[in-house]
Amino acid sequence: MTTDPTPWLILFALYGLPLLHVALSPRGGRWSPPPGSRCPFGPRTGWLVMVLLLGPVGWLLFALRRPRRSS
Repeated sequence: MTTDPTPWLILFALYGLPLLHVALSPRGGRWSPPPGSRCPFGPRTGWLVMVLLLGPVGWLLFALRRPRRSS
């Protein structure tokens, strides 16, 4: 008995690829928290959690965010 790989491909496409993109993207931020922050996680960890929980919607939030302007 063989299983159909289509559900696994869909799951990988909707969760695996966005997680990989956030983990490897230079726009993801630092892994460590900013100096003086009380939060133990960095911005990239936060984005990974958002993508993990929200799936494609979290990835769209990451991909469509506007970069900060430098003063």
